[in-house]
Amino acid sequence: MKELHQLVHKDIPALETLLFEGINDEAVRTKGMDPIFSFGICIEDEKQNLLGGVKGVTYYGCLYVDMLWIEKNLRHLGWGTKLMREAEKIGKEKECTFATVNTMDWEALSFYQKLGYAIEFTRDGYKKGSKLYMLRKQL
Repeated sequence: MKELHQLVHKDIPALETLLFEGINDEAVRTKGMDPIFSFGICIEDEKQNLLGGVKGVTYYGCLYVDMLWIEKNLRHLGWGTKLMREAEKIGKEKECTFATVNTMDWEALSFYQKLGYAIEFTRDGYKKGSKLYMLRKQL
């Protein structure tokens, strides 16, 4: 007899929409929470080419930045700080009391620390001896 349910690989936008809606509905129903809010802010040139950006969510009083990247030739020019400040502004508008971000030991730890983020937790065990830092900042 054929199974009625199966695992299927889906494109991320369709799956993300389903997951957000399901999680939001449950949070509203059980705790009266505001829905998760997803955002993205980008850097564009005059031809509207994407040169970097930040992506994250606000949920249950937390701003979570899950991705930040900038083209190599634009680094160390203040763009990362501008993107993070704009993300934090969104967090404050959504009444978040703290912000979180993760970074690997070879990525941007000192950058986030300069912005006021402190290491909350370190996770070992990644390939080539790498570590993941989970950082937090009060908003």
